[in-house]
Amino acid sequence: MRGGVDALAVLPMPSDSCLMDWQDEGMLLFMRPHGEASAIIEVFTAMHGRHTGIVRGGASRRMAPVLQPGAQLSLAWRARLDDHIGTYTVEPLRSRTALLSDRLGLAALGSVCALLRAALPEREPHPRLWAGTVGLCDRMMQGPGWHAAYLHWEVLLLEEIGFGLDLADCAVTGATTDLGFVSPRTGRAVSRAGAGDWADRLLPLPACLVSDAPATVSDLLAGLAITGHFLLREAHGLGDPPALPAARGRLTDLFGRQKPAA
Repeated sequence: MRGGVDALAVLPMPSDSCLMDWQDEGMLLFMRPHGEASAIIEVFTAMHGRHTGIVRGGASRRMAPVLQPGAQLSLAWRARLDDHIGTYTVEPLRSRTALLSDRLGLAALGSVCALLRAALPEREPHPRLWAGTVGLCDRMMQGPGWHAAYLHWEVLLLEEIGFGLDLADCAVTGATTDLGFVSPRTGRAVSRAGAGDWADRLLPLPACLVSDAPATVSDLLAGLAITGHFLLREAHGLGDPPALPAARGRLTDLFGRQKPAA
């Protein structure tokens, strides 16, 4: 076996030049301890999509304020091979801890993180969704008035996973006015005249999804019923049978408890 040993001896050893690495900006979606002191984190990044890695020392008290869901981070990822889990070096860019004192805002942040984890394939870039997600989180940090923005974020999420609602005109008559329903099969708008006897089989379409009309509580719940229906059907990471994340259910419940004007 001498020849085999000699052959192994001349194999090149891995070097730093063989490492896969990148730098990006991301939002923390999830963290869990790994070993005695490290943490495995899942982030949604601007150019590398949903991505997982290990943070050495990530379970320490020093890192606890940094690795909070929703935190915006500067990330450097490194691995021997592209399909390895790899390790992260992280630096804080923006904290979302102000939402800890806002029950509804915190629930929305939890829903955003949970839906991104469930709906997006790993390592698939979604720059438009990234920009929309950061914009929504920034809007929530500014205080009340972001509820309709959250609903439109779920519409954007549907578009990014390949199913865009078509609310421009009626699927039956072609009319662009008096749109009152959405087909649960096609996602197309239907006017009240076009719905006819089928109205009770369609999803009510709130005005805030087709115009700049203010969103009432009932509008928000109707809109979330539409996006929830199609997320259950189109997102492939919601289990078998598919179920929306519990965090999204908590948000819907809290929306329903709001005062009539939202």
